[in-house]
Amino acid sequence: MTSFHVDSQLVFAWQAAHSIARGSPAPGHDRGGIRVDTRSETETTRWVFPRMCDRLREIAQAITAPRHVLKLCGTDEALRSALPDRWEIQPTNHFMIATAAPLDPRPLADGYRLELHRAGPVTRASVLAPDGGIAAHGTAAQTGDAFIYDRIKTSPDHRRKGLGMAVMAALGSTKESATTPQLLVATADGRALYETLGWTVLTPIAAAVIPER
Repeated sequence: MTSFHVDSQLVFAWQAAHSIARGSPAPGHDRGGIRVDTRSETETTRWVFPRMCDRLREIAQAITAPRHVLKLCGTDEALRSALPDRWEIQPTNHFMIATAAPLDPRPLADGYRLELHRAGPVTRASVLAPDGGIAAHGTAAQTGDAFIYDRIKTSPDHRRKGLGMAVMAALGSTKESATTPQLLVATADGRALYETLGWTVLTPIAAAVIPER
């Protein structure tokens, strides 16, 4: 199996900022992993492990109820090898870091306009279509240790117009420190786009849940 070595402090910094962006409880260290007691309608607890360890296996063995999520900075194969059969592997994401400065502001296509709303460490950007609907949107959150982008999405009817990049550029313009790392977690499709914008994959992130019956 391929091994990935990622800085655990960087993973924790991402999760801390991610919790701020999502309005979730702050993460804590738990048995070699990072734990967030999300207690949302769809998720009770989430663990993120920077690397494989026996404690991940122990947690996987102990949990029998759904709505718990186990994530590993590593491959699906590595995570699957540590889990009882009741766990189901989810689509792989990718933990990425920017290797270039934030994007320069992007002009919008005719009829579109951008709105930026900032509340403390969280900024939300929306691109409004000519009919007033939301064509693209995204969120950024910053701490002293990380600047993260989250939920960057463009409506299918408004793609291939550079709106997602406009959202990224608008959010990036609020970054307060030039030395704070820019981080995000991307889907397989998103990874390809971000790589063209100067982002590098640090590690895949495998995830597993116990399905609801």
